[in-house]
Amino acid sequence: MRKRWPFTFNIVLFAAVAFVSPFMVLYYQDLGFTGTQIGVLTGISPLIIFFSAPLWTGLADTTQRHRYFMSAAILMGAICLLIFPLVNAFWLVFLAAIVLFFFMAPVTPFSDSAAMFMLGEQKDMYGRIRLGGTIGYGLAATISGMFVQNFGLRFAFWGSAVLMFLGFIVSQKLVYGKSTSEGPAKGRIRLLLSNPRWILFLIVAFSAGMGMAAYNNYLFPYMKDLGASESFMGLVVLVGTLSEIPVLFFSNYLIKRFNSYGLYMMSMFITGLRMILFAVFNSPGMILIIQLLNGVTFATMWIAGVTYADENTSPGLSATAQGLFNAMVLGIGNAVGGFVGGLLLERIGGAGLYLVFGVATLLIVSAIAILHPRLVSNLKAAPNQ
Repeated sequence: MRKRWPFTFNIVLFAAVAFVSPFMVLYYQDLGFTGTQIGVLTGISPLIIFFSAPLWTGLADTTQRHRYFMSAAILMGAICLLIFPLVNAFWLVFLAAIVLFFFMAPVTPFSDSAAMFMLGEQKDMYGRIRLGGTIGYGLAATISGMFVQNFGLRFAFWGSAVLMFLGFIVSQKLVYGKSTSEGPAKGRIRLLLSNPRWILFLIVAFSAGMGMAAYNNYLFPYMKDLGASESFMGLVVLVGTLSEIPVLFFSNYLIKRFNSYGLYMMSMFITGLRMILFAVFNSPGMILIIQLLNGVTFATMWIAGVTYADENTSPGLSATAQGLFNAMVLGIGNAVGGFVGGLLLERIGGAGLYLVFGVATLLIVSAIAILHPRLVSNLKAAPNQ
């Protein structure tokens, strides 16, 4: 029973994300925004996540009011989704995006924190909880693609809002751990960042965020340039999400075999290769085939990242730790990837965009893999080690 509710919440949450996230840039293009304006919109929203996610999760760990903050975030996010497609001037859309992402930022870290606590001694089974997200995302992406093609882009926002209201109901069944640490949220974040392992972990998370921005924001515009229909785009997302199922189901064995850090690094190396393949084999059919790698890129990265964050934090700081991880991936990494990606898409096209991001990811991951053993050894006396 305790595993059922986090699983169900992941289904609803990621279905809501799938309804709107892949269509955001297409919506901005439909409004006639320039590449620079799109880059600003896709870049500023993750920056809000970077500050908002640790703020919300830190306050929740400090006050022990996780369910209150989670409920408020979901409800306000749903209201913002209802209003978002009713504005079309750039500055109004800019403000709406800031408000939307401010409230949506803590939802995933709260969910992951609750899931890890509710799993108890079976934390290595988190992948099967997260499998609900893959199921929800895959089904919703296919449905949303068909509806958007027939009824327009506004439907994506309204469908997402309905699912978020449903997520609010399910979220009332989530249970959170109790804090044993004292001090303000800022001090708790500083405590985690004093650990050299966390610094290296977050640098790789930054590259993961850039990769996610390249995929989530610019794959559909790239495919549109290649002549793909909205329905085919939905099929591409479905194939990618289906490829996650075996990885998530057997993730406990992968964690035991490679450990969380090894799996984390391996997934990011494959992420870099995947983006380079997008650039080289630039046809809708080949992109569909390359999507089969999604299971060993995003899914393994997220499972390994959530597990590593939980393993390397003090009791009662779980939500804060997940908030930092989310802030780096969905926040600053996504912001840089979104802003730079908009400029690259306008100037060198989708193939050039994926080549640049793929090479950058491989360079970052390779550098951390070389530096990690030496830095951890030299700083092994750091606090919270």
